[in-house]
Amino acid sequence: MSSTRFKPGQSGNPRGRPKARRPHNSAFDIIFDKTLTVTQGGRERELTIDEALELQTYQAALKGSRMAIRKVLKMIEKRELALRTRAPTQAHEVKFAHHHNSDNANEAMRILGIADKDPSHPMRWKVHAWATQAALSRPGRRRFTEPEVREIKFFTFDSEALRWPPGRLG
Repeated sequence: MSSTRFKPGQSGNPRGRPKARRPHNSAFDIIFDKTLTVTQGGRERELTIDEALELQTYQAALKGSRMAIRKVLKMIEKRELALRTRAPTQAHEVKFAHHHNSDNANEAMRILGIADKDPSHPMRWKVHAWATQAALSRPGRRRFTEPEVREIKFFTFDSEALRWPPGRLG
C-alpha cells in the first residue's frame, strides 16, 4: 500500500472552509454612500451619489428623455411596492349578490351589442350578424344540419350577410 498524506475517508481540510474576510459591500455600495454638495435654488445641500443620480434622472425625464422616463416609472413602481409591503392595505369585505335571471343576461347582451329585441316580435331576441359570424368562424366545430342552419338564420339579424365556413353545412 502506498503512503499518502491523508487516510482514506479523512478530509484534507479538517477545519473547514475559511470564513469570508471581506465585507459584502460592492464597489457601487461604497460609491453610493459618498456625499456631494449640490446647489439647488441658490442653497447648498448634501446629497448621496445615489440621490444625485436620481435627481439627474428626474431632470432628464422632465426634459423628455424616454430612457429617463422609463427609469423614473420603474423607480416609482419599486417605491410603491416597498410602501405596500411595509403597510399592506386592509382587505375590505365585498358582498356579492347573484341574480340568475334571463333578463339580466339579455340586458348584458344588449349593452354589449350582441343581441337586441326582435322588432317584429317583442318577446323574441335576435343575435346580431357579427356575433353569429364570430361563433360560426370558430375552428373545430362540427357540421350543421339543415334544421340547425334554419334556426341560426331565424335568430340572427341580417342573416343573409353570414358567410358559412366551407364544409360546415350539412
